[in-house]
Amino acid sequence: MTDTREPRAAVQARPTAPTAVLDVVVPVHNEEADLAPCVRRLHAHLTAHFPYPFRITVADNASVDGTLAVAEALAAELPEVGVLHLDAKGRGRALRAAWSASPAPVLAYMDVDLSTDLAALLPLVAPLISGHSDLAIGTRLARTSRVVRGAKREVISRGYNLLLRGTLAVRFSDAQCGFKAIRADVAAGLLPLVQDTGWFFDTELLVLAQRSGLRIHEVPVDWVDDPDSRVDIVATALADLRGIGRLGRALVTGALPLADLRAQLGRAPLPAPPAQVPAGLPRQLARFAVVGVGSTLAYLVLFLLARGPLGAQPANLLALLVTAVANTAANRRLTFGVTGRRHAGRHHLQGLLAFALGLALTSGSLAVLHATAGTPPRVLELTVLIAANLAATALRFTLLRLAMHHRA
Repeated sequence: MTDTREPRAAVQARPTAPTAVLDVVVPVHNEEADLAPCVRRLHAHLTAHFPYPFRITVADNASVDGTLAVAEALAAELPEVGVLHLDAKGRGRALRAAWSASPAPVLAYMDVDLSTDLAALLPLVAPLISGHSDLAIGTRLARTSRVVRGAKREVISRGYNLLLRGTLAVRFSDAQCGFKAIRADVAAGLLPLVQDTGWFFDTELLVLAQRSGLRIHEVPVDWVDDPDSRVDIVATALADLRGIGRLGRALVTGALPLADLRAQLGRAPLPAPPAQVPAGLPRQLARFAVVGVGSTLAYLVLFLLARGPLGAQPANLLALLVTAVANTAANRRLTFGVTGRRHAGRHHLQGLLAFALGLALTSGSLAVLHATAGTPPRVLELTVLIAANLAATALRFTLLRLAMHHRA
């Protein structure tokens, strides 16, 4: 069972500057050797390249070496550095405590090994500062990302993200990259619902954000694996699987107040589209195209089967009639979202009108072809019919949409 108790936290040194726009948290546990180079490098980068006031918070979670002393020395030396000490381990626990205590409007974190190139930091937080996005993540799995790491970690990372897509239907690409940011108001709404205090914290936070209708910005990063990483892969994988199961059950049973989160944090609906772009048109066109492809294939098969015994014109009539009825029924349900028998007769009459116009186009095309070419090759005959059907399809969509226009 996940331990959700909050340990005693002590914020020391000087309080976070109220003017800081960004607070970058570096969670650490027994990192006395790497902490000072990390913080100095991060501080130098932010000083040189970040155009707003910033803070760096070292979140020490239960270190038993000299990590806390190193952090306090850095805080005494660098005005923008603060220290947060917790008596219990857990990266998620450290992030929750540091983010909850920070007054900065934009919160971020990164791993102490600085595997991610810091050039991605400003692109990561800029959409949050501007209000364009709600969360931001670095991704090592984008096509333009540049990653140096062993095959074992590559397989594990990609396998984990595929598992998330299959089980929790996530749309973000990389849940595990230790390079993320969030707006403080969004964090205040989501953090109380995140139960995990370890490595699954990131995934749980992102899933809640996605299900709440928040915008997650992704930044391709350059990432070089740290060969000295002390993450226990097996233990972390088992904890992640337990987290997926727990979160999946909560989503299925409705235990999470997603509707309230969406109302509180989600983005308002877009304004009504202009009259020139009817609501739902792109989706309807896509579905109509899929139905049209299926209808065209069925039409060609029926035409070829009937062409020999019946001839070209009767075969065209039969194939077009059968597929027109099926096409109208499929578009009625799938494209325009119309269910039930109400107005079904009128809709099929509109479909038959479209059929008649399609028949006129295809039959006329065949007549012109045979009048000019005598006995044309079968391939040419099919090409002419396909072109005529495309014209008939555009006309059919217009007529059916006028008859069945339905806004889900």
